[in-house]
Order: sequence, then structure tokens, then C-alpha cells
Amino acid sequence: MTVPTPKKANPARSLAMRVLGTVLESASFAAPTLDDALQQARLSARDAGLATHLVYGTLRHLPVLDAALAPLLRGPTPLHTRVLLLCGSFEKLVLGTPPHAVVNEYVTLARQGKQPPGLINAVLRRVELLGPLDPQSTLPAWLADEYRAAYGDAAPAIFQSLLEPQPLWLRLRPAGVEALEEEGGTLEPGANDMYRVQLGRPLRDSAAFRQGWAQPINPASLACVQALGDVSGQPVLDLAGGAGVKAAMLAAAGANVTSVDVVEGKHRAARRNLERLGLQARFVTANLTATPDLSPAPAVLLDAPCTGSGTLRAHPEIKLRLTPASVQELADLQGQLLDTAAQLTLPGGVLVYSVCSVTHAEGPDMVEGFLSRHPEFQPEPLPDLDVPAVPSGQGVLTVPLDGIDGFFIARMRRQD
Repeated sequence: MTVPTPKKANPARSLAMRVLGTVLESASFAAPTLDDALQQARLSARDAGLATHLVYGTLRHLPVLDAALAPLLRGPTPLHTRVLLLCGSFEKLVLGTPPHAVVNEYVTLARQGKQPPGLINAVLRRVELLGPLDPQSTLPAWLADEYRAAYGDAAPAIFQSLLEPQPLWLRLRPAGVEALEEEGGTLEPGANDMYRVQLGRPLRDSAAFRQGWAQPINPASLACVQALGDVSGQPVLDLAGGAGVKAAMLAAAGANVTSVDVVEGKHRAARRNLERLGLQARFVTANLTATPDLSPAPAVLLDAPCTGSGTLRAHPEIKLRLTPASVQELADLQGQLLDTAAQLTLPGGVLVYSVCSVTHAEGPDMVEGFLSRHPEFQPEPLPDLDVPAVPSGQGVLTVPLDGIDGFFIARMRRQD
């Protein structure tokens, strides 16, 4: 008698389950967790695409999926069982994968992962949406209210847009455009050397990236650099500079950049990136809650640590962790950093404050409080930006549609 070979689950789904489990268990970010897993697994392009779609799609729709599953579950559900049910429900209810295929595949995954196959079978056969899929219900109610307050009538379209895959945005040199096209990439040009790009393989494997002809950056993030105006030949302080992407863009614009961050490890990544691009900047490790020993500059950019609530398309896991209390905690930090930035701006100089957030506390309220504490600063209009934006207090909010992130940006000048 021949014993049938046990069915093996699709490797893309197996990888997606591992990544989702890590993200939900350890509060890690999905992007680096998925990237690390894909580098190790070396899946085919098709399977890597499926794994990516499952991870991000499940996270984007997770509140709705949890609500659909709740009536079918009793008591606490172990994490890895919950991940199987969430991802299977996403395939069935959102992607429209045939129910029998979903059940068969996730029962196989359950057996391989020593999860209860009977429970997975029963729940995935019965799970249904509780009503029509409403994009705003994929956000916590308080955060949906923040989006409505920020964008008014545009909010429904934004809620829908936040459920769509995030495009790859690259700032390219001409040689990078040519190299990516030769490798079969599809490029949609935009303003300021920005391109929306589709590749059939990881960007890091492309000649354009290896040769330093390509820099991933969202157009809204690049707009924060544009808000400083012409910086060619000027000293510029890039405060809370993180991994140094904005420092690279400032250096590419001809600025003499000093990038400051409290985490020394971020400088190592920033130096590697600038070396790849053939650019230079100075890096300083310092805690910006107090004024560091730095010379003030005529141009200062503070892209402050924030909730990231404007980047939910690329980082949907953020909405699962944010609370009004965490918004206030970050706003308190932002206020301290702005006070430091004021001390580091020369008289007559420009200070740009930005956050990749749409909450009122981190944007217009923050600038209003800063201006009341620092009458030596006056708000002034921003130069023309290459992204759609709406007025917000003394600044603007970029509109998170069509792959653009939501950033608050304000420009202030210190009086002589």
C-alpha cells in the first residue's frame, strides 16, 4: 500500500504567517521583518509578491477581520492560530480566493505548524464580513476622526487609498532611469526627478541602486527638504535625522549638512547610504531634548519623531498600536525638540518643522504652541511643493492619496 505524501503548504503563505506572527507578537515593523525573511527564503518573484500582499493586506484590514472572527471564537486565541485565521479570512473575504482553496491551504498550514486544524477548518468555512467593507472601519475610531478633521470631504477617498499597496518611489539620476529601464522596470516620471517604479526583483539587486543612482523616498518626505528652499552652499542642520535620507537629499541639493540623532547606529546606516550615493555629510550623536554643542545654522530641518499616522499605507501595523496617549507622549517630545531647534537657528534663518503624521496635536497645535513660546519666530509661506497639500494651521498637510504619505510641514523664520 502506498502512503500518500502529505501536502505541503505554499512557501509564500508559510513565510507570511511567520512574519505576521513576529510583527503582532513583538511590535516590530513589518517592512524590515518581511525584508529579512524574504532575503533568507529566496522565494520566486511570484511567491515573494504573494507573501508581501498577504502580510500587508492582512495588517491593513486587521480590525475588520478581527471583528468578523470574533463571533466564531470563544476565549483567548493563541497568537499563531489567530494569525492563520486572520490571513485566511483576508484571502477569503477581501481577495476573494475560493473558500475551498482557502480552507484546504490553511488547514495544511495548521497541521505543519501544529495548530488545531479542526478549528481552522470550521472557522474559515463560516467566517463572513459583518457588513459591507467600510474602509474607515479599518482604523480606530479616534484616528478616523483625526483624518476627517484634517482632510474633510477628501477623507473617504483617503481611507480607501490607505488600503492599497504602497508604490515604490525613487529619486533617480539619469543613469538610474536608463539602468532600470534596461532591467525591465516600468517607470512613471514625476516632478523633481521622482519616479513611481515597478520592478520584477528587489531594488537592492538592481544596478541603479548598487551604483548610487537611485534613492527610495516618498514625495511627501522629499517635500520637507524642498520646504527649506535653495540650500546650495549653505550650512544646514538636519535634526533627528534618523537613517539620513533627508540628509542625503540635502547634500544632493548642494548643502553642507550636519545630521544629528540620538541613536548612533542610525548614523552607520546613513553613512553607508551616502557613500553609496557618492555624497557627504557630517553626523553627530546627541540628545536633542537639550541644546547640543553645535553651531547654529541659517537653515534647520526638524523632521521630528512622530506617530507615523500619515504613513499607514506603507506601515499599517502602526494603527494597531497607536492610542491618543501615545500621540500626546510624542507631542511632548516634539515640543522639546522644537525648542532646541529654535536655539540652533541663526537670526534671519529658516526653521522647517515636519512630521509624518496627520494628528492635530503633532501638527498645527505643535506649531501654535511653539510660536507662542518663541515670538522671535514668524510663520511664512512654504515654497511651491511637488505634492498636493491642504492648509493646516500655520503649515500644510500633504494629501495621502495615490501613494503619497501624509506629512505636516511648517516653515518659520527667526527675526534678526
